[in-house]
Amino acid sequence: MLNLTPLSNDNPAQTMRDTMLELGKHDAIALPDGMDLTKPFLITVPDKRKVEDLTHKYLSAAQHLKPTQRKGTARLKDLESLIAWANRFKGDSSVLFANPVMENPSLTCIADYHDEGPADPTNPLGDPSARHGHHRGVYDFPLSEDWKAWMAVSDTPLEKDDMGEFIETQAKNIMDPTPAIIAGVQDDKNDDWENRLIETACKIEGRYGQLTQLLQMSKQFLVNETSDLKLTTNRDTGEAEMKFINEHKGLNGQPLNLPNLIIIAIPVFLNGPLYRMPVRFRYRKSGGQVKFILSIYNPEKAFEASFDESLDLAVAHTDLPLFKGTPEA
Repeated sequence: MLNLTPLSNDNPAQTMRDTMLELGKHDAIALPDGMDLTKPFLITVPDKRKVEDLTHKYLSAAQHLKPTQRKGTARLKDLESLIAWANRFKGDSSVLFANPVMENPSLTCIADYHDEGPADPTNPLGDPSARHGHHRGVYDFPLSEDWKAWMAVSDTPLEKDDMGEFIETQAKNIMDPTPAIIAGVQDDKNDDWENRLIETACKIEGRYGQLTQLLQMSKQFLVNETSDLKLTTNRDTGEAEMKFINEHKGLNGQPLNLPNLIIIAIPVFLNGPLYRMPVRFRYRKSGGQVKFILSIYNPEKAFEASFDESLDLAVAHTDLPLFKGTPEA
């Protein structure tokens, strides 16, 4: 209890000043020694001597001129920029994460990822290996327009006119088979990609066609379907077997012998190298309608090869460990 009654020999103004100083005095309860963000910043204030937590204000003031940590996500437009960003900010704990999803592949560098080794939850100051993981650079691989166009029609039945329009638009992607591919024999003298395409044709009993054949079919393709009755008899048992044989013929009455493979050369990613891939060509006749189907053969293989080539380049130029998948949120 403060005694506010002035003594006879005291100056009233002096007494009031001393009283206000005592009422307004604050005491430090816990003050960190320098920039120690692990300790609270506590003082007492005159409002009935309640304790006020000024930690948030202390942290805000500490970051006023300079942030206490790096954070944010940079969106890079090419692989070279992602590599340069990683080399600028990488440390001992930095890593790369590759998301190998064909629809939206990406590569992420986390500059402040957790340190290597087991966690230490018993440390009173927290796990010394833990990091925020808030400082990131991301490169979203842009798929090429040609890749997206062919993937969009792959395995999709097309009308004759739609097929012809697509072939004319993407004619720049279609390459005629080389003499080695037409011969259909793998040889050490052939290029690796020629032997690979020959091997694919052998697996699926394919025959490679040319662009001019596709364009001609898209304009003049007509199919006549004939059904013949075939009767066979087993002379030993006397059993008879009857079969209907359906055959597709052209306008000249001859059986159709169409190529069922074409070769395309397209980049997987924008401005990337060309990959030669076989495309299966089929048609289905139902009543008076004919549907064409173009199916890229094993596109995952071309995607993985192109994606892994970029990842190898990133690892070689950053010297950072690579994980395939997505990092912790």
